[in-house]
Amino acid sequence: MGDSLSAAYGLRSPDLGWVTLLQARLKARGYDYTVVNASVSGETSAGGLTRFPQAFANAKPGIVILELGANDGLRGLPVNAMQANLGQMLSLAQQGGARPLLVSMLLPPNYGKPYVQSFTAAYPALAKRYEVPLAPFILKGVAEHRELMQADGVHPLAQAEPQVLDNIWPSLEPLLHRSGK
Repeated sequence: MGDSLSAAYGLRSPDLGWVTLLQARLKARGYDYTVVNASVSGETSAGGLTRFPQAFANAKPGIVILELGANDGLRGLPVNAMQANLGQMLSLAQQGGARPLLVSMLLPPNYGKPYVQSFTAAYPALAKRYEVPLAPFILKGVAEHRELMQADGVHPLAQAEPQVLDNIWPSLEPLLHRSGK
C-alpha cells in the first residue's frame, strides 16, 4: 500500500519497479507469496486510509507493507493527521491478522526544521506504538545520487529500483514464512 514510489511512477513498465522485483525475489528464495500492489501515484495517507479496508478485504494479505506519507509531507499537510491515518491502517492490518511493515519517509530540509523533524519522528513513533518493524527511508542510497533519479528529482530510475528493494528487504524478510502465510 503506497504512493508513486511503489507504483513504479515514470518507469517504462511497472515490471521495472521494486514491487515487481520483490515478487521475483520472493519466488527465487522459495517464499510462496503473491504480491498485490495497491499503490497509487499521488496518494496521501488520507487517501490510503479511504482505500485500505477494501484493498485489504480483496487481497487478504499475510503482510502489509505500508509506504505512505511522502505526499502528505510534500504538501505540508499536518503531521498529526498523517500519523493518525497511518496508525489506523497499521491497526486495521493487525486486526485483520496481517503483519505490517512501516516504511520510513524523509523530506528535504526546505520544508523547515520543525516540520521536517516532526515528520521524520512520526515513523519511529508509529512503529513503537504499534510494535511493528520500521524499514529505513525507501530511497536511502538513491535520492542523494542525482544520476539514479528521474528528472523530477523525486522518483528513482529503473536502475535504482533494486536498491529500493534492498532498503526494504532486511526489515521485510523476518516477517516472511516459507508457507506464505
